[in-house]
Amino acid sequence: MQNIIDFVLEIDKLKQVTRKTKVLNSDRYENSAEHSWQIALLASSLAPYAVAPVDMSRVVAMLLLHDIGEIETGDTIVYAEGGWEERKAQELACVTRIFGLLPAEQGQRFLALWNEFEAGDTAEARFAHAADRAMPVLLNLANNGQSWRENGIRHQQVLDRIGPPIRQGCPALWDYLEGRLAAAKVQGWLG
Repeated sequence: MQNIIDFVLEIDKLKQVTRKTKVLNSDRYENSAEHSWQIALLASSLAPYAVAPVDMSRVVAMLLLHDIGEIETGDTIVYAEGGWEERKAQELACVTRIFGLLPAEQGQRFLALWNEFEAGDTAEARFAHAADRAMPVLLNLANNGQSWRENGIRHQQVLDRIGPPIRQGCPALWDYLEGRLAAAKVQGWLG
């Protein structure tokens, strides 16, 4: 029991990792724990739109686990260029340590799900990636492009970085977003 309590208290640190997107109708930036919770619910809601049948319990678990490495690395905006290999190596070291707090079998299961998400080779991982990439876009569309404007993000950057994983994991979601991104460009929210 103590191992599980130690794990849960350690991951509480994810609430302190600030992201670049603000919570709707607030001046406060969201944290990575809130992001993980919200994308798990987004994916669950989008289940009927998955390209292939997916095990939603695996998708939700991946989404709840995928950002735990940010406890030590912090959050990096998805549009950042360069440094991803080093960052992912640091995240892997972090999640290995944190999942190592759990009883061995459970820790290994969580690490396998984290690695599956990172590899993106399964239908579940691709669907999880679609939800992960879409949520900041949805918040930006609802916040008049807040983090795009604050960080000088260009329309083509958004299309290049989030288009392929959303299109691959949930084409219906990409169909929904593509036109809205074009409208956001016209609004001046994207460079």
